[in-house]
Amino acid sequence: MNRTLRAYIDLLRLQFFFAWPLLFCSGYLLASSVHGIFSWPALLHAALIGFFGFEAGFILNDYVDRDYDKKDIERDKLTKYWRIFGSRPVSEGLISSRNALALFLLFVLITTVLVLTLPYPNSLYVLAIMFVCYALEVFYQVKKRDQRIPVAQLAGRIDFALFPVAGYLCAGVPNITALLYFAFFYPFAMAHLGANDLIDVSNDRARGMNTITTLYGERGTAYWIAGFTGANVIMAILFMTQLGWIARSGIVLGLVLLTIANVRIIKNKTSDACLKVLPLFHITLLIYAGSIVLDSVV
Repeated sequence: MNRTLRAYIDLLRLQFFFAWPLLFCSGYLLASSVHGIFSWPALLHAALIGFFGFEAGFILNDYVDRDYDKKDIERDKLTKYWRIFGSRPVSEGLISSRNALALFLLFVLITTVLVLTLPYPNSLYVLAIMFVCYALEVFYQVKKRDQRIPVAQLAGRIDFALFPVAGYLCAGVPNITALLYFAFFYPFAMAHLGANDLIDVSNDRARGMNTITTLYGERGTAYWIAGFTGANVIMAILFMTQLGWIARSGIVLGLVLLTIANVRIIKNKTSDACLKVLPLFHITLLIYAGSIVLDSVV
């Protein structure tokens, strides 16, 4: 395979391409079931917004951190998990920073055009969330370089939690269901972030990043993950009042998997142990989103 093509696959984390439209469309389909509005073209429309919008965020992540990523000392853990060819293309010069920025702007333009073709005021809701999320991503990348408390993490992962809400607002309006989806997904995003920080602690120390693990150590990160998993359980109970039995069953199954992951992390408190259970977080995400999708269409 061409080296440049491999670099772009790593930049876009393309092996996970299906996850982001699924998560986004879980919000759209939930709204369509609540409001009784559904069409296949609209579903495809939402999937494209989710794909290009999230992929633009990946590019922005690499672009903002392009100089700091050069200091990575481990490439056999989180980098190879997220990037099938194990490269950080922008920091390694496989893709120029100019080309990465151009691709980011192209994806933002495509996403913006897709969003603007949504009905009003849905287009305004989603467009506002999109630009807030990109601003939060930049804030997260920059703030974690110089902080004493995890402000970057607490604020920055709001973007991930808003992603399915943006899908909801493609067809719905701001309401209690959208709020509960956000409140349910935010603690999951924070637990997931803690797992990533624990795995990547050696690189973050080399880069001088103030992450959950560099601030509070491996033990503190394990408790961070457990605490936000507990919050995820509490908010799941509230969110499930808005859902049918299929989605409720999927959420319960996801929580079981998260509990298994937490037990292993608490027991070992090492980056290697966390890496082994990281797939459980992503399987949980797919079960959460997939069960909401099934619940909305069955």
